[in-house]
Amino acid sequence: MKKRAIYWFRNDLRLHDQAGLTEAMASAEEILPVYIFDTRLFEENELGLVKTGKFKTQFLIEAVADLRDNLQKAGSNLLVMTGKPEELLVDLAKAHQIEAIYASQEVTYEELKVEKALKKKLPATCILSLVWQHTLYHLHDLPYGVQTLPDIFTQFRKDVEKQSRIRKCLPTPKHIKTIPINDWGQIPSLESFDLTEPKADQRGVMPFKGGETAGLVRLKQYFWNQDLLKAYKETRNGMLGADYSSKFSPWLALGCLSPRYIYEEVKRYESERISNSSTYWLIFELIWRDYFRFVAEKYGNSLFFTSGVMGKEPYLKNDIGLFFKWAEAKTGVPFIDANMRELNATGFMSNRGRQNVASFLVKDLKINWTWGAMYFETMLIDYDPASNWGNWNYAAGVGNDPREDRYFNILTQAYRYDENGDYVRHWLPELSRFAGKSIHDLGGMSSRDFQNLQIDYPNRLVDFNKWKKGK
Repeated sequence: MKKRAIYWFRNDLRLHDQAGLTEAMASAEEILPVYIFDTRLFEENELGLVKTGKFKTQFLIEAVADLRDNLQKAGSNLLVMTGKPEELLVDLAKAHQIEAIYASQEVTYEELKVEKALKKKLPATCILSLVWQHTLYHLHDLPYGVQTLPDIFTQFRKDVEKQSRIRKCLPTPKHIKTIPINDWGQIPSLESFDLTEPKADQRGVMPFKGGETAGLVRLKQYFWNQDLLKAYKETRNGMLGADYSSKFSPWLALGCLSPRYIYEEVKRYESERISNSSTYWLIFELIWRDYFRFVAEKYGNSLFFTSGVMGKEPYLKNDIGLFFKWAEAKTGVPFIDANMRELNATGFMSNRGRQNVASFLVKDLKINWTWGAMYFETMLIDYDPASNWGNWNYAAGVGNDPREDRYFNILTQAYRYDENGDYVRHWLPELSRFAGKSIHDLGGMSSRDFQNLQIDYPNRLVDFNKWKKGK
């Protein structure tokens, strides 16, 4: 057994079902839990936007604070640092005679680059041990190697459901023997990253609070207190309010909730209350999440290229002015602008909304889809690289989609999922004079007639007639 080890928390900010920490505790006499705010996450991208915006950063800060509290309850603590992990961890290893660093295994470029740099810099007396734990199905339990992963989700789902098993959750550690240090560090503020605190917007679906504790509360509330799981499939495409879907994604993205724990709670719900298509559908969505992570593992950096994992080069424009009209909710298409306004005000958008705004950017405006993915990275409270970029690959027609040239008729979508226009009216009150679903096409008015109303709303960027004709 090793004497001392570091457990480096990454996107696994929890103690329940913590495979990496469990392995570290079994392999070393003393553990030093560490979280490092990587300063590169707060640099600007090519669009001039900070990579991790205020919504996700606030959620992250809250999650780290909650993790520290939970570790303290287990007789431990959390060393919090800011900088480059591959440098700070090496310094810690040398200062505390560390023999091993344990951490969750990641799959995407920036995280892998840090792992590679860390391995290169570590002294020979210290090893880096990476533990797979982000998915419902373990990588090693798939019915095939990841390089032969099917390019169609349905085939993958059928294979794992028939041939793989889901491992049981690991127990939450009650006591963690910890290396004593004098200074555990301060949790940084938003201001330290030049970010302003986001204002609470009462129009948002719900307040999101970071951390394992809040994630477990949300699950208990959604499953057990409000008994909402039984209708999940019927309500999941909703757009207003807290309860149309589980909203677990922010806690899953940072690992505050384990997908295996969610699965076990679904199974308990099925045993104690009801088993139906809705209970299965939540597991179905967790399998989709798995699939995007395995796709990222298989295809590597291709996920981030305009040609995507399928190597198709779509026709795209790098029109930055047009892009920011989309980003700033100034397209003149109410259903698109309402969704983008929600994202900009709260850091969240429904799954149905995400599919529509992505399709509109790529298929109607013909704008570089990677810019949309970057914008989501900045804005989304539940940003996860594999899921975000995987979904954008899908929307752009360069990902794992069995249907060629998938296209969303925005007007049809608006009529179907916001039948009475309540969602658009909620976010675009300046259009409230349009009754019912007429708000979606502005009452069928021509651009000139609409301008004559002198409403403070931008001119449309596309002709609605193409949607009315079913094109």
